[in-house]
Amino acid sequence: MDNTQPLNPSPAATGIIGLDNILGGGFTPHRLYLIEGNPGAGKTTLSLQFLLEGLRHSERGLYITLSETAEELHESAASHGWSLDNLEIYELPIADDLRSLDSQSLMFHASEVELGETMSTLFAAVERSKPARVVVDSLSDLRLLSQSPLRYRRQVLALKQFFAERRTTVLLLDDLTAEANDRQLESIAHGVVLLEHLSPEYGAERRRLRVTKFRGRAFRGGFHDFRIIRGGLAVFPRLIAAEHHQPVAIELLVSGVSELDKLLGGGLHYGTSTLLIGPAGTGKSSLATQYALAATAKGERAVIFTFDEALNVFLARSAGIGLDIQPSREANRLQIQQIDPAELAPGEFIHLVRAEVERIKARVVVIDSLNGYLNAMPGERFLLAQLHELLTYLGQRGVVTMLVVGQTGLIGAGMETPLDASYLADTVILLRYFEASGSVRRAISVVKKRSGPHEHTIREFQIDAGGLRLGAPLYGFQGVLTGVPTYRGSAKPLLDTERPQDG
Repeated sequence: MDNTQPLNPSPAATGIIGLDNILGGGFTPHRLYLIEGNPGAGKTTLSLQFLLEGLRHSERGLYITLSETAEELHESAASHGWSLDNLEIYELPIADDLRSLDSQSLMFHASEVELGETMSTLFAAVERSKPARVVVDSLSDLRLLSQSPLRYRRQVLALKQFFAERRTTVLLLDDLTAEANDRQLESIAHGVVLLEHLSPEYGAERRRLRVTKFRGRAFRGGFHDFRIIRGGLAVFPRLIAAEHHQPVAIELLVSGVSELDKLLGGGLHYGTSTLLIGPAGTGKSSLATQYALAATAKGERAVIFTFDEALNVFLARSAGIGLDIQPSREANRLQIQQIDPAELAPGEFIHLVRAEVERIKARVVVIDSLNGYLNAMPGERFLLAQLHELLTYLGQRGVVTMLVVGQTGLIGAGMETPLDASYLADTVILLRYFEASGSVRRAISVVKKRSGPHEHTIREFQIDAGGLRLGAPLYGFQGVLTGVPTYRGSAKPLLDTERPQDG
């Protein structure tokens, strides 16, 4: 039989957009692949999507099952809204009479006869169907029949040779019931995809996958989060910011509050990230919303991801301080997404952010807050590393990113920041409470700005029904950032509690 084929054949798409992205388009055709994962990880769902995608390309598919019945497969497909009517499902029989053979046979052990019958039946089913894509579910049954590692390896090699001669793309499913150090099958397969099903101490279950081997093709390494939803696997490829670089014009986003823009040296540069740090109630979210609305006022789009505040509370609070969000929302220039991080994997959240930036061309992204995001996923590692990659990506897309971080405590040395993310941001804005003239007031200062000059002063910051106000620099005060300043000036520098009237 002629086995010649192009050096770079078109990949066999899996029907899972994210997985195809990871694999560089899909599996190399006419090869054998191993799909590993514990029960419930999603192997059957992935393999059904693979076969159904083949049917969409007029490629005949065959599902050979030793572990699930055809009825169970149809029920699984129906839960995703799929029909398997055009897909051939073959339940590989293991004869009861062979199982009854005992070990006292003079020439053959019962398992040898049963294994030979099983393999012959499998080969015959493939010969009759002549499929382009095959799934064998699962290898644990063949491993049990083989009884020894050597016989098991020989049977898998026979499968590989048999399918290669028939130019078939094959997925072998393995539920990892073998010993942990049994890696012989991985050496035989052309590629290996590992699916993991994790159960954190809090929140929804998490799933992730990793391509551990893929001969002859570049692929996206590392772990990638995925979910099983109605319609199959939704895979969220790991973000690599270097793949999304594009030129960014040097321009400023102004807030519309003249004193604030002056404090920041004219405004915030597109393509930079800003960290807003302060205790609860100092105005971090209001400040971020001001910039989002400033972008929409000039015809751009913005998106706010809120973790800690319900949408109705967010809208009511914004309206109460004169930030009218509704017109921008109705014009589809401002999107507000309320996020439940306990139900969300980090990779899925990054996917949501990317989707908004690439779908609606958002120029301002607000993440409010990092506390809610990080605290809801205490078992996740490397969240800051993923955040750094996200900020780099957004910077390369010319997005103004604003990150809200709440400090514990209100005034004085007792305030603590739950995480040090200051090194991630290009600009850091510090908000504080301080006590003066018998009242609690707010202060604002810029402690870092990589992209240009800024004031090194501390200004009073006030929020009322008319919006945001900044006062003159507090030159007469010492110790404002500690929360308990001393006044050394000769004139009253504080803002009036009542907003001045026009005219």
